[in-house]
Amino acid sequence: MKMKRWFLGVVSFSAVFISACSSGGGRQEGNTAEDDEAINIGSMFELTGSASGYGTTQANAVQMAADEINDDGDIDGQEINIEEYDTQSDEAEAASIATRLSTRDNAVAMIGPALTGPMQASIPNANEAQVPLISPSATDDGVLTDEDGNVEPYAYRTGFTNSFQGGALANFANDELDAKKAVILGDNSSDYATGLTDEFTEAFDGEIVSVENFSEGQNDFNAELTNIEQMDFDVLFVPGYYEEGGPIINQAREMGIDQPILGPDGFGNDIIYDLASPENMNDIYHTSHFVLTSDDPDTQDFVSNYRENFDTEPDMFAGLAYDTVYLLKQAIEETGSTNSADINRGLENIEDFEGITGTFTFDEMHDPIKTVSIIEVQDGEEVGTSEVEPDQ
Repeated sequence: MKMKRWFLGVVSFSAVFISACSSGGGRQEGNTAEDDEAINIGSMFELTGSASGYGTTQANAVQMAADEINDDGDIDGQEINIEEYDTQSDEAEAASIATRLSTRDNAVAMIGPALTGPMQASIPNANEAQVPLISPSATDDGVLTDEDGNVEPYAYRTGFTNSFQGGALANFANDELDAKKAVILGDNSSDYATGLTDEFTEAFDGEIVSVENFSEGQNDFNAELTNIEQMDFDVLFVPGYYEEGGPIINQAREMGIDQPILGPDGFGNDIIYDLASPENMNDIYHTSHFVLTSDDPDTQDFVSNYRENFDTEPDMFAGLAYDTVYLLKQAIEETGSTNSADINRGLENIEDFEGITGTFTFDEMHDPIKTVSIIEVQDGEEVGTSEVEPDQ
């Protein structure tokens, strides 16, 4: 499958100047955990605020992975210490935390945030400190590039991009659902939604009958859905998060709109079942970074351990965060160094990292080359999975 990948320039937020000097007075390259010290890794997620449903599960998984590594003998004899902070779903707070972790806490790497905006706000500070920052789930295509389209040297992600999942959903509609006409209902003020809309529109072979819009935080969609109900279409694409996706599914099905509904990874949280009501979760298809019901032993160990530790089911974002800790472990072991700049070089050179969310290598833009899964939901249960491979 041919998949166009393009990168939008992004505006850097406030730059923070950090003086981290060696004993000789020169500029020290990054942070280092000395042999007799723990390896400090920052965990900076949205534990409160609008995105807490994504951030909390990822923070849990980061701590669980670190505990597993420590219980299994540490990393070359050095224990991992997780320094956890709450970004409060706020971009300014995320940027401040990135500075705090890389200066006061001597973090050699930082994991998070969950969303694109806080991730973008944190990157300039990670670059200045020379400490790698890895978001498991910031999927906007442009988040890892500067205003000139160049890759941010210390920024990475372990989830696939909007362009890939938007195009994958369109191709799924083309090939698996035989859809000829589509309606799109999204938030046109959201970079996440507009990026997905653009890529879906480009890859969809049929007719886009209409592009309808809603506002962030909206919970009554009857006006938009009443308009859509009068249209002739085969699939409804809702590029958004579970907060709006759940009510849209609920109100659409209650209104009698029974066409398949496609959604991105933003649908990948169990809260959507409560918001939509399980009986309305029929003919729902959404992208996923991995499949919790997989028979893979490592995946099942992760699911059972997460359930035991936190008394709840993990989601796909927890899987991405979990993999990110083991990714850092591999980079440290392969470079034989706990220096953050060395770890960064190790991340750039990693090949065929094997995680529960798939096997991947970073491309030159620090994006993982990996498979996307499309989950089918019927009667409130996941009943099937389709795999879409990246264009390599």
